[in-house]
Amino acid sequence: MPLSPTQQTLLDYLRQHIDAQGYPPSQMEIAAALGFRQNRSARLHLEALAKAGHIEWLGGQARGIRLINRQAPAKLMQVPLLGRVAAGKPIASDAEVRRQVSLDASLFHLRPDYLLEVLGESMLLDGILPHDLIGVHRTPEARNGQTVVARLDGEFTVKRLERKGARIRLLPRNPAFAPIEVDPRSSDFAIEGLFAGLIRPG
Repeated sequence: MPLSPTQQTLLDYLRQHIDAQGYPPSQMEIAAALGFRQNRSARLHLEALAKAGHIEWLGGQARGIRLINRQAPAKLMQVPLLGRVAAGKPIASDAEVRRQVSLDASLFHLRPDYLLEVLGESMLLDGILPHDLIGVHRTPEARNGQTVVARLDGEFTVKRLERKGARIRLLPRNPAFAPIEVDPRSSDFAIEGLFAGLIRPG
């Protein structure tokens, strides 16, 4: 069945959000972006997209949306699991390969070069939980608002990047945590990569 204009707008928004942020929006973000008065409207349209076969939607899971590409069959890839990264205060990350993980490439919106196990709860509102394995697309460049893995004075953390002129902040997505202020003139700071998606061990 063809999609309604609203459903097509929603599908386009999901693709744009995932391309920009590396993860799907919440129902609240969908409602705000499309002008729905209630989250229930977003839920009904997500159900319609899932029924039409355009997305896989886990209604009881935060950001439980996955786009379905009908054209491409599942493609497995081997990705090294390196170490741990803080979703809280920066911690040292062990760079040794712990093991190789076989993954469906369609689970990620950027190709991950490696995986890191998350420690801490600072990214809960973005659906990143302790012990999730996050994919990292290796790049030294990132745009304002993207979720990054950053190195600060030899330690690693996953946060949203905020740039305002020369000012850099690493923002948590949990009000219990404070932003990290970065002075690149006096700190050893670098973007290690972009958040590419995650898998949650069973």
